[in-house]
Amino acid sequence: MVAGWFAGDGEDFRLLGTRCSACGTVFFPREDTWCRNPGCAGAGLEEVALSRRGRIWSYTDSRYRPPSPYVTDPELPWEPYALIAVELESERIVVLGQASPGITVADLAVGMEVEVVPGVLHEDAETTWTTWRWRPTGVAG
Repeated sequence: MVAGWFAGDGEDFRLLGTRCSACGTVFFPREDTWCRNPGCAGAGLEEVALSRRGRIWSYTDSRYRPPSPYVTDPELPWEPYALIAVELESERIVVLGQASPGITVADLAVGMEVEVVPGVLHEDAETTWTTWRWRPTGVAG
């Protein structure tokens, strides 16, 4: 996906954001130029690893094949996937992402604790595009 948005693997996998040194506002996706807080003129931003866990703020499922640039094989039937908006534990910001494979909207509830895990967005013979996914805590995989 986008370089610099996440790092690590397994239990060390984290989304990466930035924090304004003037007002303490945290951003994801990261900001590298200036503070996006309209009440702050700060420009000192530091990279921060975001919380691995949070609680479901909202969720839905994707029942249609998204348009390009999303990559799908038109020869295969479309498989819906769950989208989850998660309020991060410490930062209290909401981050949207897909659910881990096998997790459907029937498995989710607002307020449920989830954790960020690495996932595969797409792969071909030469490249694997990685991303983040949300998985309910206590679920293996």
